[in-house]
Amino acid sequence: MHPFVEPRQQSTRRAFFADAGFGIGAIGLASLLGERRAEAEVTARGSTRPTHLPAKAKAVIFLFMAGGPSQLELFDDKPLLRELSGQQTPESFLKGRRFAFLKGNETLLGANAKFGRYGQCGAELSDLLPYHRQIADDVCFIKSMKTDVFNHGPAKIFMQTGSPQPGRPSMGSWVTYGIGSESSDLPGFVVLQSGPRGPRGGSALWSSGFVPTNFQGVPFRGQGDPILNLRNPPGYDRAAQKSFTDAVAGLNGLRHEAVGDPEIQTRIAAYEMAYRMQSSAPELMDISAESRQTLALYGAEPGKPSFANNVLLARRLVERGVRFVQLYHTSWDQHGAEQSLEEELPLRCREVDRASAALVLDLKQRGLLDETLVIWGGEFGRTPMGQANKPTGRDHHVDCFTMWLAGGGIRPGITHGQTDELGLGVASQPVHVHDLQATVLHLLGLDHERLTFRFQGRDFRLTDVHGQVVKGILA
Repeated sequence: MHPFVEPRQQSTRRAFFADAGFGIGAIGLASLLGERRAEAEVTARGSTRPTHLPAKAKAVIFLFMAGGPSQLELFDDKPLLRELSGQQTPESFLKGRRFAFLKGNETLLGANAKFGRYGQCGAELSDLLPYHRQIADDVCFIKSMKTDVFNHGPAKIFMQTGSPQPGRPSMGSWVTYGIGSESSDLPGFVVLQSGPRGPRGGSALWSSGFVPTNFQGVPFRGQGDPILNLRNPPGYDRAAQKSFTDAVAGLNGLRHEAVGDPEIQTRIAAYEMAYRMQSSAPELMDISAESRQTLALYGAEPGKPSFANNVLLARRLVERGVRFVQLYHTSWDQHGAEQSLEEELPLRCREVDRASAALVLDLKQRGLLDETLVIWGGEFGRTPMGQANKPTGRDHHVDCFTMWLAGGGIRPGITHGQTDELGLGVASQPVHVHDLQATVLHLLGLDHERLTFRFQGRDFRLTDVHGQVVKGILA
């Protein structure tokens, strides 16, 4: 026995008063438990809030291609660029533009990919995305995207939070703060990751910033327990876990009453959610319950982490009332050399093409596409110039790139915006990142100018002081 542990069987005045004190405290705690638990459940369970506008979408699935996929190899064919490939880039093309690595002596680089027209709408797609042909008439391609930030981490943060600096709430946090969630047993905002590493920017991409932390994104693992340490340890049954959760909620409630810190309510909600997820999460993660046809549609393999598995999980999450699902698939940063367009880009496309198309088809056949907004794209695009000494790579490009959206009030089978003949800039209907953010909120019934949070004496919003709803892509 440890020398500082007093044997329980010894009856002493110290032991008596210690036990008595604990018992009196327990009685007092029990008297408050019902009230504290009720407060915690109000914060934790799924709840919705009124929208500013009639909502077209109930949920969002954002398929984020971290690193910046090349629109010139995938969506935006440039015959003139192929014709001029290898020629020196005119100085006027580079003047006043910002790039990450270009030095000014690069040559134009035409795409080797073959393009065709698909669907009744005649959407332009490369042979690197064969499964996308099946959804050409279901999606809206925005070829005129623009952003302000040309480095990966800040550009990702800008796409998600409206600011290149960490510390602002992410889009999923703004959405769940604005309209809540319909799920009582799962977080309203879930993050899934695939690829060889996590995205640059890390947790700032799904942070709640200065809004309460119960609105931050919750990263799930792709297999096993979605969150580490969610299961009880051996010998610790569900009844014991419930007693512990209730006791912690009561103590936190007393502390909240004393100091009034709203984060204490968040802590209560987190314990309650974790308790409920012990039952809901295992069923969610078991994609083997899906039919063989569905698994084949996505190319998903139970027990094997992949983008396909995560996309299927995303559909299962929105079916269960989760409001915002953010997927990150990394390694789209093809500068050349070790990360070449010729070798690496086809690999990335094979990893995501089938499942991305399957998601749209699956949601459609289940009657969920009309109320689920699907977004596909990265933080920026790629230059029409190759990098010096790296002829099969392209630099970061902020002046034009392509994203696509489907479902949730988006007009299907259209292409919005055009770029110039070389893919250097937007020729018509520009869509800034803030415009995309305003449009996503609009489809969920939120006015981006009215969805604000007061912090340090200022009213903040996702779109900062910018943003216009892109009415041309609305159904």
